[in-house]
Amino acid sequence: MARRERSGFSKFVKWVWFALTAAAVYSELQKPAEEREWHGELAGVIPYDFRIPTPERARERLWDPYGSFMNEQVFGLGWTLNFGRLWRELQERTGNDRDGLRG
Repeated sequence: MARRERSGFSKFVKWVWFALTAAAVYSELQKPAEEREWHGELAGVIPYDFRIPTPERARERLWDPYGSFMNEQVFGLGWTLNFGRLWRELQERTGNDRDGLRG
């Protein structure tokens, strides 16, 4: 029965994510074509970015040793882990600085 409950919760989360994604796309489509940016925040809280990902944007959001732990997704809705910051924290806590991240 526990497995069935998890499955129901998982489906609920997927539907919520789908509804939020649809709402973000809908909000962009409500703008005149020349004003659509395909990135922003839903309800002023949840970031979204539906632009074609670039290497620069991916690096900025996934590997920024001096940025925050969580950044906007490279593509899609929500947040992603900044692995560069995580790596920096691990290096500092273990006393290693092999990559020269401390400057």
